[in-house]
Amino acid sequence: MKFLSDNAARVHPRVWDAMMAADAPDAPYDGDALSGLLDERFSALFGRDCTALWVATGTAANCLALSAMVEPHGAVICHREAHIEMDEGGAPGFYLHGAKLLLADGEGAKITSEAVTKVIDPIRDGVHQVQPHAISITQASEYGRVYRPEELAELAAFAKGRGLRLHMDGARFANAAAFLGGDAARTAGDVDALSFGMVKNGAMSAEAIVFFDPAMADKVRFRHKRAGHLQSKGRYLAAQILVMLEGDLWLDNARAANAAAAEIASAAQERLLHPVEANEIFLTTTAVERLALREQGFAFYDWGDDAARLVTAWDSRADHVAALANAISSL
Repeated sequence: MKFLSDNAARVHPRVWDAMMAADAPDAPYDGDALSGLLDERFSALFGRDCTALWVATGTAANCLALSAMVEPHGAVICHREAHIEMDEGGAPGFYLHGAKLLLADGEGAKITSEAVTKVIDPIRDGVHQVQPHAISITQASEYGRVYRPEELAELAAFAKGRGLRLHMDGARFANAAAFLGGDAARTAGDVDALSFGMVKNGAMSAEAIVFFDPAMADKVRFRHKRAGHLQSKGRYLAAQILVMLEGDLWLDNARAANAAAAEIASAAQERLLHPVEANEIFLTTTAVERLALREQGFAFYDWGDDAARLVTAWDSRADHVAALANAISSL
């Protein structure tokens, strides 16, 4: 009974079907018919003009998006527990050719304009110090917390006022959208670029970078190729993304994952370290309690010495979820 990560979930059957349907000769790279539909489909989803590129990983999506915003002598402000800081193996420095990450604090791994101000105001304006070029936020955050539309609006206004670009790591964007009622535009706010996560939500090997500034997309097309992400049979990545958007499969999958997390959270009660707003549950546990859960067949990650992280997915089985909820309430 696995609650390790939504990356461990199955590929959705409709994604397999879409890839099989794409299994016919077509133009290589991103010149195929399916890749040609991405801009239109994402523009319809967000209600404004978008340009979308597929990539194979969330790390590449984040770093390629940021590469259009940040020069090698610049910096990105992010939360100190952001994925780009903690879990991407130095990839931002690699893709951004040495640009720095400047770390901000914030409850629930969310940042505010006040937190960003504390980081950037001490920086002198001159060549002797690295200058901030962009802000990166995560929706939902690394602790499963969701930025509300008013928070996004305030951050976007702040970024524009300071001449900074705004990037959103949306590895669990669908889960955040499900929490906020399903509106993609409200969940993204006025960001410049969004890494739209698909793999955690039922896709196999495709993520999307959505640009709301076409000039940024034009720049990244070259870096997309240079970074080794312009796959020769890109139609199979495009097929995954398109079917996830079709009929709101992306949203249905996220709603299922969120509902499973909410059921487990209801059993955890006072153990919860953070409100459960997406599909991650963080709860206080002793080593003995974690061992007891594992002996009952549950797989999950320790979160330090006195906590556990549990992650549900689109395909979490109802009986496994109920069993885990019951086991936690019985600790």
